[in-house]
Amino acid sequence: MRNILVGGAWPYANGSLHLGHIAGLLPGDVIARYHRAIGDKVYYVSGSDCHGTPVAIRAKNENKSPQEVSDYYHEEFRDCFERLGFSYDVYTKTSSEEHKNFVRQFHEKLYKSNYVYEKEAPQAYCDCCNNFLADRFVTGKCPKCGNDTRGDQCDFCGTVLEPEGLVDPVCAICGNRISFKNATHLYIAISKMADQLKALVNNNPNWRKNAISFTNRYINEGLKDRALTRDLDWGIDVPKEGFEDKKIYIWAEKYSGIFICQSNCGRTKW
Repeated sequence: MRNILVGGAWPYANGSLHLGHIAGLLPGDVIARYHRAIGDKVYYVSGSDCHGTPVAIRAKNENKSPQEVSDYYHEEFRDCFERLGFSYDVYTKTSSEEHKNFVRQFHEKLYKSNYVYEKEAPQAYCDCCNNFLADRFVTGKCPKCGNDTRGDQCDFCGTVLEPEGLVDPVCAICGNRISFKNATHLYIAISKMADQLKALVNNNPNWRKNAISFTNRYINEGLKDRALTRDLDWGIDVPKEGFEDKKIYIWAEKYSGIFICQSNCGRTKW
């Protein structure tokens, strides 16, 4: 008997599910059922992604709190998955106290490593929306290929971007020009991990050739350090003195989510 972990994507709790969500999540349920049928011990886990800018924007537009909006859609998601017969062992949400406590503990340990440092850098800000903007809520022209793109990555040429590098950046929400305000945040030094990552990728017998080639491309182009914190009102508090007014960046929150799901797999389904 093998231990099999199946992790489903976490849908944003800022709107109803549609067929695209179900199509993307259904294969995970099929895989989980298959491994249960052949006698493996399966942990099939997922949850509602309740933090981040999309939820906050929906709440602002509806004159509600982000908690109200995310809780509403979380319950709608649970009902939908249950009626469709999904076989999750754990379906949780990122706004649960259990999840938030684990993420804070995880980050407290992470901040003690040699890979986390403080840096002042420009942050995208929309004066019209009166909000700092996540990278993907900034649009403009890619400085490398000239196509329209978001502030995190160009879908045309694959270049990893920062909002300040875009040509003619605007707010994806209201369409107005954005400004940049300097702020100090915590960063993780991914650039220091190039050798370890390259060894991991090239020595893994289970990766496909195109996945290895694609990953090595990013490593060879030069890995960029990424912010762990953001200037947001909605999210998990940063467990570090001097950063009480900031939140953990949602990508940095989600990578620790799999561990909390694993630790909960002995609980009831919902």
